Amino acid sequence: MSHDHHDHSDLSETELRVRALQTILMEKGYVEPAALDLLIETYEKKIGPRNGARVVAKAWCDPEYKKWLLTNANAAIASVGYAGRQGEHMMVLENTPKRHNMVVCTLCSCYPWPVLGLPPVWYKSAPYRSRAVADPRGVLREFGVELPKDMEIRVWDSTSEIRYLVLPMRPTGTDGWSEEHLADLVTRDSMIGTGLPKRPDEIAK
Repeated sequence: MSHDHHDHSDLSETELRVRALQTILMEKGYVEPAALDLLIETYEKKIGPRNGARVVAKAWCDPEYKKWLLTNANAAIASVGYAGRQGEHMMVLENTPKRHNMVVCTLCSCYPWPVLGLPPVWYKSAPYRSRAVADPRGVLREFGVELPKDMEIRVWDSTSEIRYLVLPMRPTGTDGWSEEHLADLVTRDSMIGTGLPKRPDEIAK
């Protein structure tokens, strides 16, 4: 599978266009750099990943939806209103007690924008892109995730043809929780596979 990758740059075509637009807006005085930074940070860390968190929470609560999500991710995700550029070809990977999935884009920064927002800086960095494949357990450890030695870690290479969303395991102690409440446990990193969901005691009820 080929990557949407241009001139050996770390920036995709879309990111180059965004940078150009950002420059024009600032030069014309339409946008304050600080305000733009805040907007980007909000979409990267809050609004964007919240979409994916709702998808995960729905799958945790609804077995039929989960089955649909794992067999036809595009349709299942679109059914709750999340679709568009950078999310046309999706596959959902289920974490289990025996297998942990982790996503990387080894050549550029292919990333499912409709469900996760903007990719974090570290996801686009050369060290992550190379080490996630060579030493996934070590990378996870640096993110604060220590997995059992007998757990398989499977690394998936995101491309322009297919992008991945990890379905993390539902935390224990959440029986009877609403989808909205469960979504509060889902972190961006848990949907990339470099983190785990929050524990129930980590959020205020």
